[in-house]
This record gives sequence, structure tokens and C-alpha cells, in this order.
Amino acid sequence: MPALYVVATPIGNLEDITLRALRTLKEVKLIAAEDTRKTRQLLNSYSIQTPATSYFEHNKLSKLDYIIERLKNEDVALVSDAGMPGISDPGYELITAVARLNIPVIVIPGASAIPAALAVSGLPTDSFLYLGFLPHKAGGRRRLLQSRVDERSTLVFLESPHRLMETLRDMLEILGDRQAAVCRELTKLYEEVFRGTLRQAAEHFTAPRGEFTLVVAGNTEAAPAVADAEIEQEIGRLKNSGVSAKEAIQKVSDETGLSRKELYRVWIKNKKGE
Repeated sequence: MPALYVVATPIGNLEDITLRALRTLKEVKLIAAEDTRKTRQLLNSYSIQTPATSYFEHNKLSKLDYIIERLKNEDVALVSDAGMPGISDPGYELITAVARLNIPVIVIPGASAIPAALAVSGLPTDSFLYLGFLPHKAGGRRRLLQSRVDERSTLVFLESPHRLMETLRDMLEILGDRQAAVCRELTKLYEEVFRGTLRQAAEHFTAPRGEFTLVVAGNTEAAPAVADAEIEQEIGRLKNSGVSAKEAIQKVSDETGLSRKELYRVWIKNKKGE
């Protein structure tokens, strides 16, 4: 049965493509590409002759029917300019439409700026929140940053060079002078990873050029999230076993890092539910 192959392509260095991706791009009958000119450069580098059709932000809806019609009889690959299609790149609508028609969607993983930047950032990676490109206008950008002030996970953003300075200044003002890694032109000739505080980053990038991925430390001083159902169950189990409120709250607080005040609310809630 024909399938849609979602293929990751290099984010810079053309050698960062998998053997499976190359084989897939050779074997499919059509490649839906964000920019056929850029994709053709990649295809030419590996002597791949597969035809390509444009599928980008401004024609992604009008092209749906054409690509789905092709999928009725033959395999199609979806690629973006760089990295994984659908991740801050065109692809979401096509993947959703194809999946609803029960046509197989097969992912061919590979390069992505997000895990690459996280890996070299030197910041915690056990929990992170990817927020893509920040809003272009200052008001929207500042509101989004304000909504994430208490986020404890590491934050990851994409940004263009002409908005980088404004973004760093807004981050410094709203999030505070946190540790950050500003990754520029990852895997390309002029790759740069700057590690330091947001203030230091703003002072360093006085004339930014290239593509940027920003990794910013979470708010380690923020109160942990409200206890979930699992915590409530543990509080209830301890209470039912005869453990006092003080002992139960202290035990769960030590194990989870949740505040005793928040856990006391859970204890009271549990008690009212008897």
C-alpha cells in the first residue's frame, strides 16, 4: 500500500542524512518539498532524480488534494528545507489529512536543531519545553514569555537574526538573567554555541547573522506544579494506613519536591472526600 514518508533532512551539513533517508528519497515517486530549489541541491549531491513538487506555507492547503491523489497509487516523501517536517515547518496539515484517510505515515528520523541544541547547551535535558518561533510583535512575544516565567523545564526557542537582540532583551527583562545557550548555524561552517547568561548573550551578539536556536534554563525557584492524581493517591494511602498528616506530608514532600503547603491542600481535599 502506498505511504507518505516524513523524511528529516540535514539542518546544515549535507552529510547529516541517513542511509534510510537517501534510499527513501530515491524510491518514492514524488517528493513534496518546502522549497524545491533547496531540496534539489540536496538531491543533486546524492544523484537522486526523483521529481519534486512545492509544498510550503502559502500553498499547503491548496496542494493537499494533489498530493493525496498521488498517494492513492504511489509513495510520496515529505521534506522541509531542513530538519523534520511538521516541526515549525510545513507538514502538519498533510500528515493529519493522510492519517485520517488511513494511508500509512512513516517517519524517517534524522537531523533536528532542537535536540542538537539541547545536547550541546550544557543545560538540563531531562525535561524541556519547545516553543518554536516567538511571536514577531513585541507585545505577543512578551506575553508568551510572561506566561512561562514559572516553567521549571528548560525552554527551547527558534529565532531569526533580525529579532534576536529584541528577544534576548525581553527574555532578560521578563525571565531574569538565567543561564542560556545561544546556538548559531548548527552543523554549518560558522557554527557557534555561546553559553552564559542572557545578559552576556545580549552583549555578545551585537550583529547577529544566521539561524538561531535558543536554550534557556527553566525557573528552578518556581513552585512545583500542583500535585497530580498519583500524588493524591499516595496521600490517601498514607492517611488510610494511619500515618499522621504531618508525617505523610513530610514524606511525600521529601520524595517529590512538592511544597508542604500544597500537599496539605491535597490532604484536606482527600479528607473531605471521605
